[in-house]
Amino acid sequence: MRAHFFQHVPFEGLGSIGSWLESRGASVTGTRFFEEFALPPVNDVDLLIVMGGPMSVNDESIYPWLNNEKRFIKEAIARGKTVLGVCLGAQLIANAMGARVYPNAEKEIGWLPIHRVHTPGAEDTFRFPKESVVFHWHGETFDPPPGAIRLARSEACENQAFQLGRTVIGLQFHLETTPQGAKDLVGQFRHELVPAKFVQSEETILSTPAERYTAANTLMSDVLSFLVRPKS
Repeated sequence: MRAHFFQHVPFEGLGSIGSWLESRGASVTGTRFFEEFALPPVNDVDLLIVMGGPMSVNDESIYPWLNNEKRFIKEAIARGKTVLGVCLGAQLIANAMGARVYPNAEKEIGWLPIHRVHTPGAEDTFRFPKESVVFHWHGETFDPPPGAIRLARSEACENQAFQLGRTVIGLQFHLETTPQGAKDLVGQFRHELVPAKFVQSEETILSTPAERYTAANTLMSDVLSFLVRPKS
């Protein structure tokens, strides 16, 4: 399996996804948009992983490479490639496929629950647990792209996850987060931790027990295994 990742800032890497790829013996390459970069040929990629970042998908005037990235994502999906988007990555998939990305009514930061959404008649879709506590750090949200199935919601944000076709999933939240990853985000953006209904304190975020990371990382492994399962 040839996996390629898109990384937007140095402090938001693959996290537990890296361990999963290693366990699968994947060949892993990456594009780091904060460095000099060249995009690979789309056909050289089996699995595309689009990570998070603090910018908006609408910031093309500030980050012109967003246009190239969205074109690549759209082409990868058109060619039937397997694509996973995390936070900004999910928003990029949605926007590349014609959906809006815009400010959410509330910022959502910390370890907060998501709830599975059941869509009657939807087949061959990933099923989240009825409720899962996962790591969030976002102020924007997306509309699911045309034809997508909504998979999860939260009290603060109706669109938390979607599936497009058989091999594309977007997650607004971070299942890949490790303790070091959470520390890195807090270190970069602690100024965003202002008291609000869906914003936890630095102390609350960083005192999260190890088993919560394990549960989230296991759920990420389940999502990845679902995406790359053999076609019947």
